[in-house]
Amino acid sequence: MNETRVEIDVLTGVGQIAPDLWDACACPEAADGGRPDDPFTTHRFLSALERSGSVGPGTGWQPRPLVAKSGGQVIAVAPLYVKSHSQGEYIFDFNWAHAYEGAGGAYYPKLQIAVPFTPATGRRLLVKPGHEEIGQAALVQGAVQLAAENGLSSVHCTFCTEQEATAFASMGLMHRVTQQFHWVNRGHADFDAFLATLSSRKRKNIRKERRTAQAFGGTIHALAGDDIRPEHWDAFWRFYQDTGARKWGTPYLTRRFFDIAHETMRDDMLLVLAERDGRPVAGALNFIGRETLFGRYWGAVEHHPCLHFELCYYQAMDFAIAHRLKTVEAGAQGEHKLARGYLPVQTHSAHWVAEAGFRNAIAQYLKAEREAVDEEIEILTSYGPFRKTQMEEQQ
Repeated sequence: MNETRVEIDVLTGVGQIAPDLWDACACPEAADGGRPDDPFTTHRFLSALERSGSVGPGTGWQPRPLVAKSGGQVIAVAPLYVKSHSQGEYIFDFNWAHAYEGAGGAYYPKLQIAVPFTPATGRRLLVKPGHEEIGQAALVQGAVQLAAENGLSSVHCTFCTEQEATAFASMGLMHRVTQQFHWVNRGHADFDAFLATLSSRKRKNIRKERRTAQAFGGTIHALAGDDIRPEHWDAFWRFYQDTGARKWGTPYLTRRFFDIAHETMRDDMLLVLAERDGRPVAGALNFIGRETLFGRYWGAVEHHPCLHFELCYYQAMDFAIAHRLKTVEAGAQGEHKLARGYLPVQTHSAHWVAEAGFRNAIAQYLKAEREAVDEEIEILTSYGPFRKTQMEEQQ
């Protein structure tokens, strides 16, 4: 560390550090008054999770954020959690846990450097500009040391950047590659300009889906900032509960999270609502980054053909085009996104496992998995909806 002394503090929540000190590391690009690259590692987002009880006692996500200091100054932070399960991570290690415990070990608790319930790529080692190398090393070493001293099985960092994953690997952690589907705005003037890049059959299909969705018998509203009203969250909570009950058994976020987010983050959110007879019947929630729109939650209390595609994908693309955002990340999984212009891309994570034999077995698995993921991305991209010349440009 160039003989520079760095101290690591382990907090019990981001509430123990001033928002400006945290955000100076988490989103220094927003110092100019603009948006952060993504809002998920900001103090206001992580604090909303804690204050609402979405993480904390009884959730399996116990906050233990790391703070690195040099000369008494905060130079780096990381959102770290003690996990008693693997729910809400979207980089699945259930099989690892089963094998580890089948061999007589205790896989849980483990440490997770992540944004809870958020499969969105972004920095996880949040370092103040000018301290990148020393700050990243201090955070990684601090997390591994914390796990080792407490006899924990492992440390995981999920949905980090590729650069961070490479840095992790240089420090002895294992690099894992998975995939998502993202839409890229290539300077389209409008949605029709995007459609012009598609094959004729795919173009016609999307137009048909949009007509079908918009004929559901109501109106669609894209709301952001002060246009989002508290009563909209009552409706969205019903949608979110329905989706959460079907996907996870119980919703990850509490009702209070949306109230706190309304107070502190409504300028960071795009809420797309479908209303029929004056009543919201479906909705999709997105978070707005500096260059990316992040699709996060969807739900409905009525079924209408193609409305999911319209609210989650096409409205997001419309917003990105209008606001000159470069990318739409549509969340985890879903090969059905391919036909709608969302192409597969790599996502990255890093993993440290204390037990050497198990670590070697995982390393072999990750090597084979990466080869399979790379091959699948190549095949799926070749089946994309774009005209041949456009596909060549995408690649």
